[in-house]
Amino acid sequence: MEKSSELSIHGTLSPALVQLAEHTSRYIEVGLSGAANTVKAYAGDWKRFGLWCDEHGLDPLPASVDTLAGFVTHLAETDKKVATIQRHCAAVAKAHVLRGIDSPTDDKKFKVLMEGIARVKGVRQKQAPAFTLANFKRTVKSIDGKTLAGLRDRVIMLLGFTGAFRRSELAALNIEDLSFSEEGLIVNLAKSKTNQYSAAEEKAIFYSPDFKLCPIRTLEAWIKRLERTTGPVFVSFRKGERLTERRLTDKHLNLIVQRYLGPKYSAHSLRASFVTVAKLAGADDSEVMNQTKHKTSEMIRRYTRLDNVRQHNAAQKLGL
Repeated sequence: MEKSSELSIHGTLSPALVQLAEHTSRYIEVGLSGAANTVKAYAGDWKRFGLWCDEHGLDPLPASVDTLAGFVTHLAETDKKVATIQRHCAAVAKAHVLRGIDSPTDDKKFKVLMEGIARVKGVRQKQAPAFTLANFKRTVKSIDGKTLAGLRDRVIMLLGFTGAFRRSELAALNIEDLSFSEEGLIVNLAKSKTNQYSAAEEKAIFYSPDFKLCPIRTLEAWIKRLERTTGPVFVSFRKGERLTERRLTDKHLNLIVQRYLGPKYSAHSLRASFVTVAKLAGADDSEVMNQTKHKTSEMIRRYTRLDNVRQHNAAQKLGL
């Protein structure tokens, strides 16, 4: 009986199976690499580790436990934060895993070293601060919505806050992701940090009676100025406020938020402030998670910025 043409005759793989093997390798690499922003961060950290190894005549791949221990000690002694050191370790581990090599980060003695660094330096991570609702309202109303740049920036502020968007999600928004109705706006997220598999995920945006604070009507006015029905929502300008179709990056969004709120804030403050303001208004974790798309209540607690001890304090409810 004649063998299938898909199989090899002399024990070698057929072209079809070779192609399948190549696709399999690509899927595995994408699966191991993670989100695009993570890959970018790891690339910079891995490069820094490689340069340090070159400087000291050491091999970065495979890296010995002593090599990585020396590198993280160097980072700690040069006042790098614990989170930064941990990210570098993750980059080194990822590089080893992608090549099927055991990572020095798995060594028990190395883990003890990292625990010691964390204890000495502390693990408190700097977080984007939240703003008060009153301050946000004043700031948004002060933006000149009659100019094209002002209208765009007002939309970024309002949509970013009411939708609890990550800045990468705002940057990736396309007009075709928006569904307007009398009830409000539904934003379809194609992919996000916690939705790497492009599962259906939506955010609901609601009308405000104050036009200057209404994210939907402000967004509609902005889209009308774009004069198109597809493509990026947030774009840059040429001189003279001439529109382009160049998508704003998350760095541009960060600068825009800081322009209005001040340098201590960031685009992430829009998201953190949504959580804080919603919790102070009495929203439960499930309601907040429905908008932020966080997976656990623990993440909501991490995002809630209640620096004032008088805020959200049970001592107010003792009835004395």
